Amino acid sequence: MTRQVFFYDQPERFVAGTVGQPGARAFYLQASARGRITSVLLEKTQVAALAERIEEVLDEALRRSGGAATIPATAPQDLLDTAPLDLPLEQEFRVGTMALAWDSVDSCLVVEAQALVEEEEGEEEGAAVFEDDENGPDMLRVRLSGAMARVFAKRALDLVAAGRKPCPFCNLPLDPEGHLCPRANGYRR
Repeated sequence: MTRQVFFYDQPERFVAGTVGQPGARAFYLQASARGRITSVLLEKTQVAALAERIEEVLDEALRRSGGAATIPATAPQDLLDTAPLDLPLEQEFRVGTMALAWDSVDSCLVVEAQALVEEEEGEEEGAAVFEDDENGPDMLRVRLSGAMARVFAKRALDLVAAGRKPCPFCNLPLDPEGHLCPRANGYRR
């Protein structure tokens, strides 16, 4: 079967969103432009890792450019997108691996999400599976401006935090690995 690459260069919209209630939510990445919509399913931890890494890549690109890159230091408030995922919500694939790169020539962030590749019978567990471009896993590839990438990262981090119960002392979302509360004299929950 031939690989499908869903490519968006400066999409009208690129967001992370959820379906369901906290504790039972399904997480999606969704890109859309000119009436075309692509949605891919991924794990909550993948959304968090992607958003955090986007922030790091943008900060590094801004630092390396000496502040000359067209990357805002924070997400522009006028570009924030809080709308729900676009419908119809049709999952193209489940994400396995993701990659990020800053394209300094075009001043944009490239986000790639590849479909999860199931191990075939007879393959050793953990063995690397290399596919050629034509027959590799399906992929969502999105090129974003620095501002749109910051907006994506902010929404994604807010989305992940929204499913966590708040601390009774400081109202910050509780981290699954523990929460050092600043208002309760170091009380660890």
